Amino acid sequence: MLFSKTLVSVATILAVTLQTVQAVPSIMGLGDGIPQPPSNAFTPDGQYIPLSERVFSAEDFEAHDKLEKRVDLPGVNNWDCKPKPGQAPLILVHGLLGNGWDNWVFLAPRFLKRGYCVFSITYGRYKNIPLFAGLDKMENSAQQLSDFIDKVLLATGAKEVDLVGHSQGSLMPRYYIKNMGGAAKVRKFAAFGSVVYGTDLWGVVPFLTGLGLYDPIKKIVDPLCLSCYQLLVDSPFLKELNAGGDTAPDVEYRFIVSMVDSVVTPYTNGILRDKNPKAKSLTLQELCPLDLSNHLTMVNNGIVFSAIHAFLSPSAPQTVNCFSALN
Repeated sequence: MLFSKTLVSVATILAVTLQTVQAVPSIMGLGDGIPQPPSNAFTPDGQYIPLSERVFSAEDFEAHDKLEKRVDLPGVNNWDCKPKPGQAPLILVHGLLGNGWDNWVFLAPRFLKRGYCVFSITYGRYKNIPLFAGLDKMENSAQQLSDFIDKVLLATGAKEVDLVGHSQGSLMPRYYIKNMGGAAKVRKFAAFGSVVYGTDLWGVVPFLTGLGLYDPIKKIVDPLCLSCYQLLVDSPFLKELNAGGDTAPDVEYRFIVSMVDSVVTPYTNGILRDKNPKAKSLTLQELCPLDLSNHLTMVNNGIVFSAIHAFLSPSAPQTVNCFSALN
């Protein structure tokens, strides 16, 4: 009984997508004629429902899967776009169970409006699992990111890119930067809901370890999600990645965490620890003490956007506070 309850609890936690958006597409600038997500993507009052919280029929899966393969977010992945002077191509990197569409319906239009060349990747996807991505082990996903970055650089003529990642999208690119030559191709790396030293899932991980259930449950989870256990505190992946430091000296970092993050626990495990003058971590509550956005809702947050925009572009407004929520 204990094993089954624990398994259900862990499965539920792992099923919480590390991405969400709650805004209506019309607000996001998705105009008429643009294919929309399935009807079950919205509540009766028009709020966008994260993928992990929807109930899908077979028809819904097929419709959304075709949509994702057929069209990018409007203006995103425009391979004819050339960055303005002082800008680098901007690549959005989703989190676990996210994809290049759903993760960014709030943020992507805002970056586009400010003149960025915006690109979005869907990585770590299994052929037999629709909609959800970020499932493969992060070493494989990092290779996909590497290939995508090379494609962006070739198309735009740029020498470096900027990255914006959410959750696992803050972690997997660090593997690329450290182990795959990415430090020479990434100018700035912004992330929110970041995972640097893993999550203990509210203490569930050490609890399972103490019961001797960590490895048995891992054998059940791995066939569906190789990256899931890589995200946990003290995983071999994290130990290797963070050995010798968690940043690269030539890349600028800005990581934003929420003190009420309910997925990355403790939230301080999302903070960079290197004494690197180019790396800075901050809490969302430093910018606005009233903002209680958690891991999921940070995807739909004007303050997060404003902080990242200020980091990427020196010409952007550098004062970020509670009023930035209106951006």
